Amino acid sequence: AAPSPRSYTTLREEAVKLFNSLQQLELERDPVPLMQGVLQTCLDLPPLVDEIYCQLVKQTTEPPAPGGQGDLQYWQLLTCMSCTFLPSPPVLRFLRFHLDRRVLSRFPASEMAKYACFIREALGKTKGRECVPSLEEILVLMRRQEMICTVHCPGAPACSVAISSHTTAEEVRGRVARELVSRLGLSQSPNLFALYEQSRRREQPVGSTTLLADVLTRFE
Repeated sequence: AAPSPRSYTTLREEAVKLFNSLQQLELERDPVPLMQGVLQTCLDLPPLVDEIYCQLVKQTTEPPAPGGQGDLQYWQLLTCMSCTFLPSPPVLRFLRFHLDRRVLSRFPASEMAKYACFIREALGKTKGRECVPSLEEILVLMRRQEMICTVHCPGAPACSVAISSHTTAEEVRGRVARELVSRLGLSQSPNLFALYEQSRRREQPVGSTTLLADVLTRFE
């Protein structure tokens, strides 16, 4: 991943800045850039990941208006965090307790519960990211949906593939290969398929374990 152009002060000062950003979040009409900024700081300064998880748990515990717009924006950032970073084991246990006992058991049919279920599932898949989610990915995560990735194929129309924050290049390659074999009648062909990312400056194969969401962020 490309190094972040940001410059930082001490961890304590950055933690205070992040706290102030979270306080501002529920007032933002367009919260996506602020969310991406919080995620980028956590990527650049990993010791702050647990801090932000704890702050978000606090903000979503006994909110003044449960399920209101401000409350849901905290849940949306928590969703993005869960698809990007794993907290330390003690914080992970604390977070799961929050999701299960304070949300799913008390508000089982609420919008918060839908985010809690999504977050719980994401935490079982997240292994760490090279890049923070793109603006497009954040918008998709806020709706708990998948992104559509377009794969251009030689000799065949482009393939549109739905991907999540956890979809690897190997998974997409397999889906596209099956589609091409069907379209082009290549069931007996010994050829193999690979995914490439191409920009103005370079073209290179995408590693099988690379997350497609990270590739899309690099294009942003």
